[in-house]
Amino acid sequence: MSSLYTRSKEYTRSRKAQSDSPPSSPSPIAKTLRHERLSRLEAATNPTPASDSSSYSDRASSRSSAYTRRENRLAALSSRAEEESNRDYKKLYESALSENQKLKTKLQEAQLELADIKSKLEKAAQQKQEKTSDRSSMLEMEKREKRALERKLSEMEEEMKILTELKSDNQRLKDENGALIRVISKLSK
Repeated sequence: MSSLYTRSKEYTRSRKAQSDSPPSSPSPIAKTLRHERLSRLEAATNPTPASDSSSYSDRASSRSSAYTRRENRLAALSSRAEEESNRDYKKLYESALSENQKLKTKLQEAQLELADIKSKLEKAAQQKQEKTSDRSSMLEMEKREKRALERKLSEMEEEMKILTELKSDNQRLKDENGALIRVISKLSK
């Protein structure tokens, strides 16, 4: 059961390794790795006649060399992946930096436009305030003039009433004076 488990584990590992490899045009490192695999395969299929002890030492040395080769491959792959990721990060950083610069210039333009619009709004508000203050002062002046005219009108109406009263008094006095003159003239005859 454990052997099946290890096989399935190795199978998934090998599949992952295959899916992680680049899809086309192998790099020089991949070519050397493939060459090493082929040479190991040939050595495994064509065993050389030798004694058991020498084959055991050969196997041990081949294992250690295989381990070192494997470590070297992994180190090369990780360094290459690291270089690619560093390049990617550098490209991303540069693109983000250029995007930030573009956005900063747009922001500055928008702020300048906003300041311009604010100043225009303030000017318009001042002009409106001046117009309304002018209107209010004009209305105030018109109201004062209207009040003054109404006062004059009421004074003139009062004067007219007094004048009509004086005329009627004057007429009455004239009539009385005429009557008195007639009485005096009758008495003197």
